[in-house]
Amino acid sequence: MRNIAEALRPKTLEDFIGQEHLFFQNSPLTLALQKNQFPHSFLYGPPGTGKTTLAKLIATSLNRPFIQQNGVDFKLENLRTQLKQYENTLTKPVVFIDEVHRLSKTQQEFLLPIMENYQAIILGASTQNPYYTLTNAIRSRSILLELFTLKNSHLKTILDKALKIYPTDITSEAKEYLIESSNGDARAMLHLFDIASQSQKITLPVLKQLRPFHMSEGSYEKDTHYNLTSAMIKSIRGSDVDAGIYYLACLINNGESPDFIARRLVILASEDIGNANPNALNIATSTLLAVSKIGYPEARIILSQCVIYLASSPKSNTAYEAINSALEYVKNHPNSIPTHILPKNKNYLYPHDFGGWVQQSYLTKPLNFVKKTTKGFEKTLQEWLEKITSKKNG
Repeated sequence: MRNIAEALRPKTLEDFIGQEHLFFQNSPLTLALQKNQFPHSFLYGPPGTGKTTLAKLIATSLNRPFIQQNGVDFKLENLRTQLKQYENTLTKPVVFIDEVHRLSKTQQEFLLPIMENYQAIILGASTQNPYYTLTNAIRSRSILLELFTLKNSHLKTILDKALKIYPTDITSEAKEYLIESSNGDARAMLHLFDIASQSQKITLPVLKQLRPFHMSEGSYEKDTHYNLTSAMIKSIRGSDVDAGIYYLACLINNGESPDFIARRLVILASEDIGNANPNALNIATSTLLAVSKIGYPEARIILSQCVIYLASSPKSNTAYEAINSALEYVKNHPNSIPTHILPKNKNYLYPHDFGGWVQQSYLTKPLNFVKKTTKGFEKTLQEWLEKITSKKNG
């Protein structure tokens, strides 16, 4: 197999496609490169967005040696050995650690003196947000740079370059599917192109044999994707079981990923059903987990069960409206907490010492965001609240 992705890897930042928000004329990062003062940085974003390529281009722009490590098999001793050759020189390498989120706390702490003394410029890459995977000490010595999913226009530019290097007979609809189905992942697009190009001609049926469904969200036609998704959600919200199943079948037939459909159902379970049937969220979440492990064709049955359950459930948007109302309020008012419920305040009344409930204020002034309803199980919850709070009048 040819390594088309490697052959197309840009040699300069000017040739890099995408992530225009990071390196543009006179941007702070561009100026830092020009002044040879680039900071320790951690690049994070979806696969195939150019994290490794960007790290190599930064090292090239700085004219520094490039040391590449991987968090999966990272060994402190190996890095010590590699850095030792630069100890008594003016050369400071760029150390790039892919999958940096896999480093242990001990391994991260080893990097601190290197970063503090600028023995090397530390760059890391991850598909996970480093804010949650790196220690505070590491983050305080670096900047976090988010890379976004590539646009279809970016993928088209990359594919056009590949076709110039490797001329291939490809139909226009196959080219469109190659771009659309890759969901912003340039590496995945080039890999599929590489395999498909073994055929005399790349056609849509050839590509669908290799990739029957889109890698993530998005049906073949964008309008169809959004229209069908919206129709399915509205049908379930309107408790029309057959319509919900119909649009689910349309989405599956159009190549929609089971993960995307399940994520939409999880959102609906809270937004449109909520505590009218609390089990709806459990069913939807279990569906999301199940289809991520199983996939098509069997995932269609799991999705069908979930759609029927959600469409048949009582509906309430109480939780949706409550949090929106509360967020709107806190945007325009400073946070305020009664002193008696602050940590270690001796005036706090522990409800369990009073049978499970005791009259006590939890706000500095009365606020009401949650509407009283009698929809489904919300009626039971409301009756319970009224029962325990009636003690104050008893």
